[in-house]
Amino acid sequence: MQFLIFALVYPFIWLLSKLPMRFLYIISDLLYIFVYHVFKYRKTVVFNNLNLVFPEKSSEEKKQIAKKFFRHFTDLFMETIKAISISKKEILKRYQYKNPEVAQKFIKEGKSIAFVSAHQANWEWFASVPLMVNCRARGAYTTLGNKYFDKVVRDSRERFGFVCYESSKTVKAFYEDFKTKTQSIYLLISDQSPQLEHTVYWQEFFGIKVPFHVGAESLAKKFDLVVMNCATKKLKRGYYETEFTLISDKPKEVKNYEITDKYIALTEQLIKEQPEFYLWSHKRFKHRNKFEKWKKMKKIKD
Repeated sequence: MQFLIFALVYPFIWLLSKLPMRFLYIISDLLYIFVYHVFKYRKTVVFNNLNLVFPEKSSEEKKQIAKKFFRHFTDLFMETIKAISISKKEILKRYQYKNPEVAQKFIKEGKSIAFVSAHQANWEWFASVPLMVNCRARGAYTTLGNKYFDKVVRDSRERFGFVCYESSKTVKAFYEDFKTKTQSIYLLISDQSPQLEHTVYWQEFFGIKVPFHVGAESLAKKFDLVVMNCATKKLKRGYYETEFTLISDKPKEVKNYEITDKYIALTEQLIKEQPEFYLWSHKRFKHRNKFEKWKKMKKIKD
C-alpha cells in the first residue's frame, strides 16, 4: 500500500518541483485560500499564540500577521517541493549567507560548530550550507511513516552534501564524529516544546514561562562545539538571507543555561523583526501553565 500511494503521488510532486518558482507561487496563492479560508488549518493555534505573544497589538494587527504567516506557510510548502530538484545555481541565488566568514574562521581552525536556529523563514533550504562552507554538515530529521516518501525527503535534504540522521540518534551521531575526530557543523532547531517529563530548564519566552530544549547547549559543552545562532530573514518572496552570530566559542567555560538564554534572546529579537515568518502553527506555549506541575513531578522544592 505504501508503494502504491507513493507511485500515484510522487510523479505529480516531482513534476511540480520542475516548475519555475513563479508558477509554484501561483499554486501557493490558491493553496492559501483553502488553508486559511476553507480548511482553517490550525487558525485557532495561530491566533492563540499571537494573542499570548503580542497582547499589545490590536486584533487587526494580529489578523494581518496571521494572514501573512499563512501566505508564507503555503510558500514554504511549495519551496520544500522545489528543493527536490532545485539547481545549485538557483539555491545559491535564493538562499544567501550574510557573513559566512564568521563560521569559516572556526572551520579553518578545525573546530566543529553547532548552529542553533528557530522555525523562522525557511529552515529547509539551510541544507544548502555545505555549498557555503568547506565542511561536513549534519542535521536531524523525523522519519516519515511512508518509507518511500521518507527517502525522497532525505535525498532532497542531502542533495548539496548535507548529511541527515534520525532525531532519535542525535547523541549517537555526535559520538561517532567525536570518536573518529570528524569535523562537522550541526544544525539544531531548538525552539520546539520538549515533553514535560524530559524538561530540565524553564525560561521566559515573550514574557511567558515555558520549558526549553537544552540539547544544543549540553552537546556543545560535552563535545566542545562552537555555538552560533542562525537568524534567517525573508528578503522577498523566494529569497532568504541567514546571518550568523557567535554565542560561545568556549562552551565549557560559561555558566549552565547561559548559551540557551542567549539563543532565546536572539530568537525573540528575530521574531519581533519579522513576526509573520515564524511557525505560529506549532504549539510552543502548550506547557505555559505547567511549571508548578513540573516541579511536583521532579520533586523540586522552592
